[in-house]
Amino acid sequence: MDPLSRIEQALNAAVSLAEGPGCPPLLAAAMRASVFPRGARIRSRLCLAVAYACGEDEPGVTDAAAAAVELLHCASLVHDDLPCFDDADTRRGRPSVHRAFGEPLAVLAGDALIVLAFQVLAEGAACAPVRLAQLVRVIGLGVGVPRGIVAGQAWECEKEANLAQYQREKTGALFAAATRAGAAASGADPEPWRGLGMRLGEAFQVADDIRDFVCSADELGKPAGQDTAHARPNAVAQLGLAGAIAWLDALAARAVASVPACQGQSDLRSHILTETGRLLPQGLVRQAA
Repeated sequence: MDPLSRIEQALNAAVSLAEGPGCPPLLAAAMRASVFPRGARIRSRLCLAVAYACGEDEPGVTDAAAAAVELLHCASLVHDDLPCFDDADTRRGRPSVHRAFGEPLAVLAGDALIVLAFQVLAEGAACAPVRLAQLVRVIGLGVGVPRGIVAGQAWECEKEANLAQYQREKTGALFAAATRAGAAASGADPEPWRGLGMRLGEAFQVADDIRDFVCSADELGKPAGQDTAHARPNAVAQLGLAGAIAWLDALAARAVASVPACQGQSDLRSHILTETGRLLPQGLVRQAA
């Protein structure tokens, strides 16, 4: 089965658990709308790619880890769109969850997805308790405090924020959780994989900053110009457009170079080059070149 099909199957099974008897129907619907239709699934695909490169031997464990990472990412988007943060009307070209279901259900749906991520992890990796313990640790670190995506979001509430630290925590932390979880799911040491995830996360955030600056809401599938509107740290504001594109290229090169030694190192490096090459609109890439 191809990676995207594996991820969609695992996510559908996870959300179906939440839709079981007794769940408030509107909450179940809000949770499904938070996860589907799918986005790029970059983090979960990265988790699968690392596991494969490390010699995956327990696909069920890997699928659970990838689904957990994606559920946590979806939860962060639901909360990020709320009126207290971005107050975004759309997400992936559709009404954001709080616009479709109301703010209370959006808060609860995001909370429920966070819990569901660890439920899925516990059930899917129960056959490998040592790996499960590692997975809970590395994914938990990527989400919470002091340096997970919750901490990254909180930097937006401070008077001043260091751009690099903000990007590491808001975006890089969950990418690092994805790479480390892929390694842990296959029984490999997750620690050497942190650097790759952090570099990819920072690259993705820089690309997101660039897209927020140059793309329309229709192109993004969500409101544009949010960083400027909310006076957030932004790579384009700090480095200029050309400087931000150059920094993205440098981060992508560093990410490729940081892939740890593993049996699938060459294929994984090719995968990363392909993924980072898709981060910017091709017209902008040609213009920069």
